[in-house]
Formats: sequence, C-alpha cells, structure tokens
Amino acid sequence: MSLLVVGLSHRSAPVSVLERAALSAEAQAKLLQDTVATEPATEAGVLATCNRIELYADVDKFHAGVAELSTLLAQHSGVGLEELTPYLYVHYEDRAVHHLFSVACGLDSMVVGEGQILGQIKDSLARAQELHTAGRLLNDLFQQALRVGKRAHSETGIDRAGQSLVTFGLEQLAAGGDVTAWARGKRALVIGAGSMSSLAAATLARAGVAEIVVANRTFDRAERLAQILAENGEPVIVSRAVPMESVPAELARADVAVSCTGATGLVLTAEAVAAAAEGRTGTPAAPADDDGRPGHADVRPLPPTSAGTDEGCPLDLSAVQPGFSLMGEAAVAGMDAATLEQHATWAAGQAVDRREAARRPGADAELITALAATAATVGRIPERRRPEPDPVPIRPEPALFLLDLAMPRDVDAAAHRLAGVRLVDIESLAEASADAPMAADVDQVRRIVSDEVAAFGAAQRAAHITPTVVALRAMAADVVAGEIARLDGRLPGLDDKHRAEITQTVRRVVDKLLHAPTVRVKQLAAEPGGAGYADALRTLFDLDQETVASVSRAEDSTEKNAENRGPA
Repeated sequence: MSLLVVGLSHRSAPVSVLERAALSAEAQAKLLQDTVATEPATEAGVLATCNRIELYADVDKFHAGVAELSTLLAQHSGVGLEELTPYLYVHYEDRAVHHLFSVACGLDSMVVGEGQILGQIKDSLARAQELHTAGRLLNDLFQQALRVGKRAHSETGIDRAGQSLVTFGLEQLAAGGDVTAWARGKRALVIGAGSMSSLAAATLARAGVAEIVVANRTFDRAERLAQILAENGEPVIVSRAVPMESVPAELARADVAVSCTGATGLVLTAEAVAAAAEGRTGTPAAPADDDGRPGHADVRPLPPTSAGTDEGCPLDLSAVQPGFSLMGEAAVAGMDAATLEQHATWAAGQAVDRREAARRPGADAELITALAATAATVGRIPERRRPEPDPVPIRPEPALFLLDLAMPRDVDAAAHRLAGVRLVDIESLAEASADAPMAADVDQVRRIVSDEVAAFGAAQRAAHITPTVVALRAMAADVVAGEIARLDGRLPGLDDKHRAEITQTVRRVVDKLLHAPTVRVKQLAAEPGGAGYADALRTLFDLDQETVASVSRAEDSTEKNAENRGPA
C-alpha cells in the first residue's frame, strides 16, 4: 500500500484561500481523470467539502507523487502553486489512513462530531467508482472509513461533542440562545436545494419557523424540497418554491436566510442585503465603522485648519474672549485634545490638518514638539477637565439574519458591517468553534480510530501477499499434476482406484508442507514492515511475476463487479 493524500482544510488555510480553491463537480471529475493519467498514481479520489479539499491516490513514488498531486490541485483549483503550497498538508500510508478515519468520525471537522461528512465521503467514493479511478485500495479505504465513522457515532457520544454545521450556525445567529425560541414564528428563505440547504430547511422547520421559501436555479428541485417540507414537517409548515429572480423580494420579507449554492460568484451582494434590511427596519442599513460600530451621521469631524480667519488659525475666533491674544490662555482653555494639537502646530508656524499629519511617519512626534514650543512661548497651558467622550452609538438589534454555508461564499462579506444585519458564514463559524469544548467521548473515538487504522493496515498488508500465496499453491498443484502424469507413463496398468489414492496422498503431503509456511507468512506480512515477505516468497520458490500479477488482476475483476452495486 502506498496511499498518499495531499490537501488543505480550515485547519491549514484561511477561508479566503479555501474559497478560491473550491472545486466544482466538473473540476473534481477532471482532477480525478488527470491524476490517474499521471505516472505516479494508479488510483485517485477527491474529498471536497465546504471546508476541505483533499486528493487521495495510490502512488508508487512518494516524492514524485507529492509533486504531481500538488501541481494538479493547483491547476484545477486556479490558485497558483506557490501561493497554495504553504497551506497544503501531506499524509502517507498509515498516517493517510488515520487522517481519513479521523475525518469520517468528525474529529477533523470545523464542528467536532458532525455527521454530515459521512455522506460527503460516500459521494466521493461513488464519484471515483463512476469514473473508474478507484481501485482496490481506495475502495477498501473509503468503505472502511464509512464503517469507522458509523461505529464512532453508534458506540460513543461523539454527537454530543458538537452539532452539524447547520445547527451550529443557527446557534450563532441566535447569539448562543435557544434556537427554537429564536426561530419560532420567523419567516425563512433557503437559497439552494442541495444536501446542505435541505438540511438547513429541515432544521428550521423543526425549530418552528412559520414559513420557508425555497429558491433554486432549477425550479423543479426547489418545488420538490418545498413539497417535502410541507408533507413531512412536524408541525405542518407553510412552504413554497420561487425562482432565483424572486430572491431580492423574498429577502425583504424574510427574517432569516440560509444560502448554500454551487455558484462561483456572489448570490447576495451587500447592496441587496442593505436594501432588504432597510425594507425590514425602515432605516438605512449604514455600514459600520472600522471598529465594528454601525455608521452614524452625528460624529463630529475634527475642525478644519481654516476655522479661524487669522491666517489659518484652527480656532473659532468668535469664541475667544476680547482683549486676549490667540496665543494666550483664554484661547486654549476650552480646547479638546485634538484641537489643542492643531493649535499648537499652527502657533509654531506649521499650520496643518491633524488628520493629514497623522498619516505622515513621525506625526505624533511633530505634534508633541510643536506643543512644547507653544508652551515655551505663551507660558503654562492650564489644566482642564477631561472632556466627556462622545456617546458610543448602540448597534441596533438585527432584523435580518443570514447564514452562509457555501464555499465559495454566497453572501458578500461586507454584509457583516451593515447595521440591522447579522451574518454568520464559514469564516465566522471557524472562529466561533475554535474554542468549543471537547467532549470526553472524543478520546474514545480517537482510540477507535487508532485500532481501526492498525486493523486496516494489517488487512492490506496481508492482502498484498495473498496473490503470491495463491501463485505458490497453483505452482504446487501443477507439480503434483505433472508427477501423476509421469507416474501414469511408468505404470500404464495402474487402475483408477489406486491412481486416485496415490494422487490424494501426494496432494496431502504438498498441502501439509505448505500449510505452516503460508499461514505464518500471512501473519508476518500483516505486521508493520511485513511487505517484504511477498518478495522473499517469490524469490525462494522462483515464482513467475506474471503469474502473481494475473492472480491480482483476477481479484480486481471480482471486486469491480462488487463495486457496481455501489458503496455501503
């Protein structure tokens, strides 16, 4: 076994890179075909989800395989190899098996313990089988990964360690509160009709939303999902389908929208979200400030340098008491800190805009020097009470909730800055789940994974020697047949009864001689480092390599017939 996996995930790459590297269904198919067409790889499988892209292959050369798989990932993802390389991880042989089994159990998921990954692994195997890029190794690997994942969920409480991405996202929208209480009575818009969108719709229905509107580019699929929700919802829920063109109007009516499509561009722009939010709140959804606070019109700008009439003095001269110089204490006694800095600069003969000065290197040092010069010229600058800070505007409660589960994203990230809007996307989910508590069951799942990896490796190593053992027994059978034929020539009068007894005796002798060595060699081959026993057996018994290969091809043909029945 020479299993190699090259990939990137939410653990190794920022969401912005994962978003750009996302593979469409057509790109995944082309990647699989191109991988098996290369020299190092004989089998290939792609696991592409919203937060990971992994290419699995059976290779005969490690370094050449890593180089080829990395290059192919870069070519088909559209992200340059130099940019992609720092985010790639590589696993080989048993480590690669351990990685996939951990993924299948939800240990490597953004939300630990989520079970949706099992369906995605099943889809990946089906795709590789359909394109005939999965051979014995990847079929065994992915089938076993599915069994390990199911075992982890049935034998442990890994489900309690986290929730599905949909449930976790809805909890974030509800700000950690009870999702059912938050969702009750809300109108929901679901954009997309795939597996993730369907799961979101069903979760919202169970949570008690009053209405679900489904929009999809293929209207028939939207209708089908809406009908399923209407027929199977408990309690009964109002659901209907609309074309994608109706999304802006439906968004203005909705309280919560979930989007997960395969679109390569944005489905909801910031402008569309702002218009929908304004329709819900009746006030413009102004962008937030850089510090995350919503935009507001009453923030007072710094006084311009032309506020005074005395050669650019920044003060309002009408407020200065008569009979006092602009350089005197009365002029500066009522200034706030920003205006004081401007006045100091002007007094030193360097009248500049404070905001412009702040953009220059060393601006603070210049202002402090100017202030010191002013103090030396006009005397002491009197102390004054610190001005009351401007009240921090309170961000209004969100009236429109958006959950973006797509990769690449469906909703413009700028919607995060809109007042009255709460957006949760893959990136914010990654941040929120980084410190999520780990359940004690995770340790039990890790032990299951370790045991299953050892068992899988042993089975693969034992299977590797099986064709050699079969070829050895076939050679022994040929030797027996040849000796019996020669006996017939020497004893032409031998009757059938005695001939059969002699033949059976010779076969028993050969079987007994071969039994212990072949059983033992299978046991030894199953141990780590046991791959060399097959070569030793071929050398000791002078077995023809082509004979061994023909046995392998016969086994592969039998397994391909089983493949056509589909994955478990």
